[in-house]
Amino acid sequence: MFEVLLSHIQNKVAITDEQKNQVQAFFTVKKLRKKQYLLQEGEICKCLSFVSKGLLKSYFLDEKGNEHINMFAFEGWWISDFNSFIHQEKSVLNIDAIEETEVLMITLDDYEKMMLEIPVMDRYFRILYQNSLVTKDHRLIVSNSYTAEEKYLQLAQKNPEMIKRVPHNLIASYLGLAPETVSRIRKKNLLNNT
Repeated sequence: MFEVLLSHIQNKVAITDEQKNQVQAFFTVKKLRKKQYLLQEGEICKCLSFVSKGLLKSYFLDEKGNEHINMFAFEGWWISDFNSFIHQEKSVLNIDAIEETEVLMITLDDYEKMMLEIPVMDRYFRILYQNSLVTKDHRLIVSNSYTAEEKYLQLAQKNPEMIKRVPHNLIASYLGLAPETVSRIRKKNLLNNT
């Protein structure tokens, strides 16, 4: 169950076998059924979670109850309401499972302790946060300047796994498009590729 996490860490930083054992001690395992919440709006996000198996979505609800998805987390991805986690404030996000999922969870106290006891983990998370900022900046540019078709096609090119595993109505929410628009784009591109 820790193989995915340890592999992910090792792909970013050099880590010894002893450090791998130390890292594992900071995490607890949680299994989620499909549609089960990891976090609900209004709760305090007590853990940073790493997806070792399955698929989660993070989203907020507007005043009409419509979902606005801000991210999907597949195997090898981290997920939380980071503001709530770091500041221990009420969450504005919901996180729930799209598939049966297994996560490795670390509390804020253990996260801080792990950084102090295993300095290479500080570097690992710094690399992740840098990459996350780049990704969020790019997503904002795409959201504000690409056409609906360009948004979908870029997502399909950059993350074909998402297109295969995530229902198209959830992809529509993630891209800020109507489900009918995504269906039309998919149909047009299927016809063009045959």
